[in-house]
Amino acid sequence: MKKMWAGRFEKNLNKNVDDFNSSLHFDMRMYQEDIIGSIAHVEMLSEQEIISNEDSLKIKDGLLEILDEINKGKIEIKDAEDIHMFVEARLTEKIGTIGKKLHTARSRNDQVALDIKLYLKKEIVSIKQGLIDLIEKILKTAVDNKYTVMSGYTHLQRAQPITFAHHLLAYCSMFLRDIYRLNDSLKRINLSPLGACALAGTTYPINRKLVSDKLGFDGVVLNSIDAVSDRDYVIELASDISITMMHLSRFSEEIILWSTSEFGYIELDDAFSTGSSIMPQKKNPDVAELVRGKTGRTFGNLMALLTVLKGLPLAYNKDMQEDKEAIFDSIDTVKMCLSVFTDMFATIKVNKQKMKTSASGGFMNATDVADYLTKKGLPFRDSYEISGKLVVEAIKLGYTFENMPLEVYKKFSIKFENDIYEAVDIERCALSRNSLGGPAINQVEEQIEFIKKEIKNNEI
Repeated sequence: MKKMWAGRFEKNLNKNVDDFNSSLHFDMRMYQEDIIGSIAHVEMLSEQEIISNEDSLKIKDGLLEILDEINKGKIEIKDAEDIHMFVEARLTEKIGTIGKKLHTARSRNDQVALDIKLYLKKEIVSIKQGLIDLIEKILKTAVDNKYTVMSGYTHLQRAQPITFAHHLLAYCSMFLRDIYRLNDSLKRINLSPLGACALAGTTYPINRKLVSDKLGFDGVVLNSIDAVSDRDYVIELASDISITMMHLSRFSEEIILWSTSEFGYIELDDAFSTGSSIMPQKKNPDVAELVRGKTGRTFGNLMALLTVLKGLPLAYNKDMQEDKEAIFDSIDTVKMCLSVFTDMFATIKVNKQKMKTSASGGFMNATDVADYLTKKGLPFRDSYEISGKLVVEAIKLGYTFENMPLEVYKKFSIKFENDIYEAVDIERCALSRNSLGGPAINQVEEQIEFIKKEIKNNEI
């Protein structure tokens, strides 16, 4: 196919260079955005009397026919440098010389910036929906486990008793922040670059605001150089996706731990587990492990984008072609991971008794012993020291705080009475933590209602 830019050159492009230069194999996914953007552009050219209305209608009809052909698989996207050149060449084949007017007052520089912005806007909606679906599944499990006491951990050591609902709601908070970040990124994506042309605008009397309105943007990128050279929004979305994947990876790590025989807190459904080629007893958490593993590639994509952009002078450089494969891969990865992780989580079985039994060991009510003495009038630091000594004594004698005789308690402080056993009851310890954001039932229910409200506010 003859290059659109061939007029300046006396030789054909080297075949290897042609292949090396081509981006069609990955930017072809933006064909809808390219055609929609071109339609808005040609309508503006007509309204501004830069081309005739008759020519505009022929070009628009031709573009719509191409869109229909691609959607129905009637034509194959091939034999072009990129999707922009493919569409323009196909249009000229269909309607003749009039098709060559499409590129009036436009460059591929502002065209590709437009296409990727339109594409990212669409994909942000899809990622947000994936996050909403996951949060809703987590909320359902949280509602069913408001009374399920479990160990809370710091340093992966048993720390204080909480509830499974309380623990799960922490992940809901993470994923809500991911939605907020996507919303914020969308504000910076949602400015149209079209009309900046190569970098310096055009002498034609175009109306950039008109095109922006037609395509649903909030406005235009004010500086024409910035419009074609900016890829901050790609990096920002790659960062948002990396953070989401980091959250999924942390959750996956806990799913993997909880499903071990050592923990036994949950059981994964057979449909979301795999076996071993040699060990018949194995039930492996491959979904969670793969999500954890795929997180690294999104981090790599973010670093690749930062590295590509870090040394580029203004305005457009061919290096910027490298932005698409990285961000497309991150988008595909997070969407796939959200989908399969959500389905996996929705089918887990929670072993409530195992969680409670585990929470009963490890002296996680030691802080409650200190709080008991503090409420009896001792300074907290003194109460803390006594509680620590009681832990040592209980370990020596083979007791837990729940079954340690009162006379042992009294060896360390005369303030201990029979009500200490109520104070150290592990379920009471968890459910009595009624400070804002804690595991008490009313606090958990308040968190659940807040998250539901936020989800409703962000419905697609």
